[in-house]
Amino acid sequence: MSELPSISLPPGGVLIGLGADLVDVARIQGVLERQGERFLNRVFTEEEKAYCLQMKVPYPHLAARFAAKEAVSKAFTTGIGAELGWKSVSVYHGERREPLVRLDEKGLQLLKDVGGSRVLLTLSHTPTAAMAVAALVRT
Repeated sequence: MSELPSISLPPGGVLIGLGADLVDVARIQGVLERQGERFLNRVFTEEEKAYCLQMKVPYPHLAARFAAKEAVSKAFTTGIGAELGWKSVSVYHGERREPLVRLDEKGLQLLKDVGGSRVLLTLSHTPTAAMAVAALVRT
């Protein structure tokens, strides 16, 4: 049996919020087909659009990011609205291709207000469903 490579991971910290969301990929595809750029520009950051729209089939990737935004808003217990907007949460990739969250000023202030220091995220998708789980942690 070969030895696994050692990976240095940051400490997890104290869990202060948890959220999850599951999205039907066909729902996102339908909204995109009906609303087009209006939907994309209202919900997704430029970074997210650039990543997803380069894919041969962008819908599962868009759905996963939609689920991530919902999961993060649930972890904050605010939902999407006045305190946290759609574009307050942007998903990008780290050096190991892991999903990471970038918060805008509203999101960063909310994270500070709840005593958090990081947002952890995991995503998964199939051709028909996308899911995300987000955790707010204090390190």
